[in-house]
Amino acid sequence: MNRVRRIKWSVVLLILAVGAIQLVPVDRTNPEVETEIATSSNVHSVLRRACYNCHSNETEWPWYSRVAPISWLVARDVHEGRDNMNFSTWNRLTLNEQSVAIRRCWKKVEEREMPPWFYLLPHPEARLSTDDLSVLRDWAMAVDRN
Repeated sequence: MNRVRRIKWSVVLLILAVGAIQLVPVDRTNPEVETEIATSSNVHSVLRRACYNCHSNETEWPWYSRVAPISWLVARDVHEGRDNMNFSTWNRLTLNEQSVAIRRCWKKVEEREMPPWFYLLPHPEARLSTDDLSVLRDWAMAVDRN
């Protein structure tokens, strides 16, 4: 009987802990979009589908971004993504910085670091096809020629 009582109390404490962590605030704001990246419609379409959720101020926050502790991970990834490259604040970069950012972006995509595998699980539409890769590669190569 003592074991059953411990299990019940453990379950109650677990439920209370899960409920309590829901009260930890998570920043899921989308700051104002300052500018759009000036690029072809093909490139823009790929970026919007595969990159904008983490690399712009236009994040579409999914339902699970409201459930701790997953919400903490999602918010951290979005904030890190925006810090590394933010297409909504592209105007803050000089032309040289933009070129460097585009080449860095292509390198991450080429090495299959972006989009990350764990993002693709709930977002299969962000998976980059061979055509998508060609579009991004051509974009990065065009920057190198300028």
